Amino acid sequence: MSIQIDWQAFTPISLVGGLMLGVATVILLLGIGRIAGISGIFSSLLKPKRVEMWQVLFIVGLVISPLLYKLARPLPDVEVSTSLPLLIGAGLLVGFGTRLGSGCTSGHGICGNARLSPRSMAATVTFMFFGIVTVYIGRHVLGLL
Repeated sequence: MSIQIDWQAFTPISLVGGLMLGVATVILLLGIGRIAGISGIFSSLLKPKRVEMWQVLFIVGLVISPLLYKLARPLPDVEVSTSLPLLIGAGLLVGFGTRLGSGCTSGHGICGNARLSPRSMAATVTFMFFGIVTVYIGRHVLGLL
């Protein structure tokens, strides 16, 4: 019951993906003064009164990016060998955490830290710490992962 990562499969295309994420973040911040926090952008789509075209385009870009990548290269194999209830529970906890922390890993971890935001630095340390503790307990104490 684990997700396996093939560390030998790192290619320069991985670096290009990271650079594209950074460029998109800078364009969004300098272009319209908005933070590229995925949870905030996605949740705004659930509030029809506040939807702006850039938000729709951002989410559409996230969805079609793997499809465009697939035109050039095969997508990597993904093997998820855990139960559906555990995945659903984890997703709900992540959603709760992003609401509680007023942002997600992309908003705090990428954008907030780049702006040297103390709140984002504290949030990033907190979610990294609890992620590590959760994996340790799940893998070594409960034997779930």
